Amino acid sequence: MPRKAFLLRIDESVLAAVQRWADEDLRSLNGQIEFLLRQALQRRGVKLKEKEDDKTDGIEDK
Repeated sequence: MPRKAFLLRIDESVLAAVQRWADEDLRSLNGQIEFLLRQALQRRGVKLKEKEDDKTDGIEDK
């Protein structure tokens, strides 16, 4: 799956907490942030496109 880099401005204490959480879950910080975003999208009912179809932004309309 292609990845797109972007700059994230985040409070230091939030970043430190997410880093500790990532360490506990044996994930990278980037992997943990993506995991949390995917969980939030799933809770909102947003369906992600299949990996083979990942030619646009990866999100389907509801």
